[in-house]
Amino acid sequence: MNNNEKDISREIELSRLPDTEFEVMSVIWRNDPPVTTSILMDQLGNIKGWKLQTLTTLLNRLIDRRFLRSEKLGKERNYYPTVHEEDYIHFETTHFVKRYHNNSICNLVSTFCDNTKLEKQDIAELSAWLKSMEDKI
Repeated sequence: MNNNEKDISREIELSRLPDTEFEVMSVIWRNDPPVTTSILMDQLGNIKGWKLQTLTTLLNRLIDRRFLRSEKLGKERNYYPTVHEEDYIHFETTHFVKRYHNNSICNLVSTFCDNTKLEKQDIAELSAWLKSMEDKI
């Protein structure tokens, strides 16, 4: 999203996207706006075996949720994200930690580390990150 695009991600209350709508948004975030229906069909719809109407329905839902805005230009419709990918990922991550880990990053890391083989490099990077966070306090 460039500086000319309207950013409402901080003005609206985000809601969790269903997986298919998230897939559409992921393609939109990967491309420079505007993103056309043709681009979305090429990069996602055809791969998923969707008809144009299916994609249009998903896009309209995303507009209703205020994740997108659109403009009609001739026969083509252009789509612009109104929510930054980083803002949505932060929202989802926060929700996940609250719901499954009692709002505790320690519980999240513990659950992950107890069930995952960590390499020394992973531990070194985590330690460095924690040290940098401690320095900010």
